[in-house]
Amino acid sequence: MAPGAALVVDAANVVGSRPDGWWRDRAGAASRLVSALAEALATGTLDGPVVVVLEGAARAGVPEGPVGTGLRVVHAPTDGDSAIVAEVSDLVAAGAEPTVVTADRGLRARVEAAGGNVVGPSWLRDRLP
Repeated sequence: MAPGAALVVDAANVVGSRPDGWWRDRAGAASRLVSALAEALATGTLDGPVVVVLEGAARAGVPEGPVGTGLRVVHAPTDGDSAIVAEVSDLVAAGAEPTVVTADRGLRARVEAAGGNVVGPSWLRDRLP
């Protein structure tokens, strides 16, 4: 990513993009995603900062807050989409250029209206171990 860039991950959408049984263990799926993101940051496959937004049962998989260098987990208090848009708004206000990873069309429109960009889950999956 370019200087000033930030990545915001719609964890529910990314995890849900692959039918690997994630629905049986949402917390475990969230933990695996965050671990893969941390590894990608550590190996230079991804540049930080990266913010992962977890909602619902997935929140039990990873505590909220920093996870290693350049990675932060946010627990959505209600719906994940609103938390993602709030993160984008905060990043834009701080001068960053956020990109959200999601395939959700409604969220895409909200992110773009808030000043962010959007890429699909396959963009991220191609960069994860």
